[in-house]
Amino acid sequence: MQAKQCFVELRCKECGRAYPKEAIHVCELDFGPLEAVYDYQAIRSCLSRRSLAARPPSMWKYREFLPLEGDPVVGLHVGFTPLVRARRLGEALGIRELYIKNDTVNHPTLSFKDRVVAVALSRAKELGLSTVACASTGNLANSLAANAASAGFQSYVLIPADLERSKVMSSLIYGARVIGIRGPYDQVNRLCSEIAGKYSWGFVNINLRPYYAEGSKTMGFEIVEQLGWSLPTHTVIPMASGSLLTKIAKAYRELVQTGLVEEKRFAVHGAQAAGCSPITEAFRRGSDLIRPVPQPSTIAKSLAIGSPADGYYAVRTIRETGGAAEAASDEEILHGIELLAETEGIFAETAGGVTVACAQKLAKAGRLSGPGPVVLCITAHGLKTPDALEPRLPEPPVIAPSLREFDALVAVDGEALWT
Repeated sequence: MQAKQCFVELRCKECGRAYPKEAIHVCELDFGPLEAVYDYQAIRSCLSRRSLAARPPSMWKYREFLPLEGDPVVGLHVGFTPLVRARRLGEALGIRELYIKNDTVNHPTLSFKDRVVAVALSRAKELGLSTVACASTGNLANSLAANAASAGFQSYVLIPADLERSKVMSSLIYGARVIGIRGPYDQVNRLCSEIAGKYSWGFVNINLRPYYAEGSKTMGFEIVEQLGWSLPTHTVIPMASGSLLTKIAKAYRELVQTGLVEEKRFAVHGAQAAGCSPITEAFRRGSDLIRPVPQPSTIAKSLAIGSPADGYYAVRTIRETGGAAEAASDEEILHGIELLAETEGIFAETAGGVTVACAQKLAKAGRLSGPGPVVLCITAHGLKTPDALEPRLPEPPVIAPSLREFDALVAVDGEALWT
């Protein structure tokens, strides 16, 4: 892949101090997070809609907007997942022009985390690292384990010990060293920060975070291209750390800055589970202060980050774009999963149920009104969290291989048999 080098440096989001392109993630002066910076004039001079359309359909179409110095070497087929026109779900939610950005079919682990891991591990190769690791609520663990295996890294995955068994298995199968930690995600992450300070490993969401987080932008780039190079009016995005929301908004702004789309108003909206909604609560209070949730209590474990690293920036981005934030109860989350599946044939994990449920609340409150498309970001497949739904689903009736028994079954109120 021939691409111009446009990644310039890392820079503190608070004080603006420049840093070299190394495995570092916080400013030594004010502890602000570091973010990748690009030469947008160079991007403008070498990219056009036509040139992007001619490239293979993967997240690497947007290589110039990503923090690498050479060609990517991990996750070459990640991304460019479908943008589905969701007419039946739109009718149910009262949204006229609704789309689903469907990362449940992302490669290789059916989650948007494949995007961020592909960037982080490609950069880890450039930095000469041989061992990679992460703190995870599940989806990141799966993606790190799979992509590390394909790229020849040794990998360590640290997770809360009560994580869904299906997600644990989906990390173990790739040969990752999986370690359960007694405690919520924030305690896992704190331990990983200590480990990263002692071992020369690449923790994708710690010392490689400035590179890792940029991979989320590709979801935003794809949405705009798939809408015919037009910004959506509203985008509803699930929030754990808050990074995905801030990076999708950054992608929209970068496309405007480089002349690839016309500038127009867009709003990004955040969705959280009620049992762990520190970003939403800060938004509702009209505050920038994120009050940590010490013991998250929600079936949406992939979103259960009580002290979100990008919470402050997520609240700020929501407000700057005129968006809003909502939270959904466990019952509403399960209903959201079922509604998406029954109307559009898309099976999402619990985070997807959060997005649908919160979109329903936002629509009812009139926050998703106005002309133009509304996009819901569905970030991972439902096979990752089957346990959450199992108690709600009926046992199928069992009959002999007999047409008479089938006729008798159907003759009863058939609808009642499957409800």
